[in-house]
Amino acid sequence: MDEATTTRREMVADSAAANQRLDRWLATVLGDLSRSRVKALIEGGHVTRDGAATRDPSEAVRPGARYALTVPPPTPARPEAQAMDLSVLYEDQHLLVLDKPAGLVVHPAPGNLDGTLVNALLAHAEGDLPVIGGEVRPGIVHRLDKDTSGVMVVAKSDRAHQALSEAFASRDLERAYLALVWGVPGEASFRIEAPIGRHPVDRKRMAVVPRGKPAATKVKLLRAYGTALALVECRLETGRTHQIRVHLAHAGHPLVGDPVYLRRVPAGARTLEPELLAEVTGFPRQALHAAILGFTHPVTGAALRFETPPPPDLAALLTRLWPEGHWAIPTNPV
Repeated sequence: MDEATTTRREMVADSAAANQRLDRWLATVLGDLSRSRVKALIEGGHVTRDGAATRDPSEAVRPGARYALTVPPPTPARPEAQAMDLSVLYEDQHLLVLDKPAGLVVHPAPGNLDGTLVNALLAHAEGDLPVIGGEVRPGIVHRLDKDTSGVMVVAKSDRAHQALSEAFASRDLERAYLALVWGVPGEASFRIEAPIGRHPVDRKRMAVVPRGKPAATKVKLLRAYGTALALVECRLETGRTHQIRVHLAHAGHPLVGDPVYLRRVPAGARTLEPELLAEVTGFPRQALHAAILGFTHPVTGAALRFETPPPPDLAALLTRLWPEGHWAIPTNPV
């Protein structure tokens, strides 16, 4: 099938398709798209059943239902280099450490095809990047959500990419986050262990689900503002998508400003004075900052550790809550 332009395919499921996985059945019927490609299209909202979008590749096919698959035009194989100002904390021939601002997407994806960190890195380190998967591109070994700020490391050599990927996979490094949450935890420090997977209904969200991947987060209470708000430190034992956001919401302490996992402002918010309540509820993004990243240099073996303060918007909100400034970047493991 020619994917140079958007194409649409429609088919009606017959009785032989009953109870087959949707992605497997579509791949078989179409014949010219791989199952992994079909699965990605389903998860991306490009498949409908009787006119309604379905995002679960594993759902059972319904005989008699009319399915439609839309294949969008392909994205460029290689992102374009785009010059941007980057806050570089450290750089050598093997790696680069930066302070990512909130609002910056890490990797191009549908809806964010340019203006990403990858685009900026291609311009910043052109000619000095590893070949990964047959393409010259930055070695992204971990990610921060678009609206999460803080420290990131990027590989600039094959050796660094492999070693850093292994370090993140084995959690052989230090990562600490500052998070402003609703409500005050009942314990000074605690551990959230709950499996994370795709939300059973809203496939764009993650959730604590019985058959999810194992996930654990250590949480330490740093400051409390009455009973309404708390500043906590989070340290990851695993690295699941949206892990801190999902775990804190699951524990009853959703992040201030979280557009996905803050479903309603907790009752404790009523204890805040109206002006302060308006400031907190008006915070435009999840109040989460990757404050610390520590790891062993993949080539020299040197111990590297980087700390960054919260960006101006979050720092201003924290100062509004605690004017004396006694909120600090975490320094000791939970």
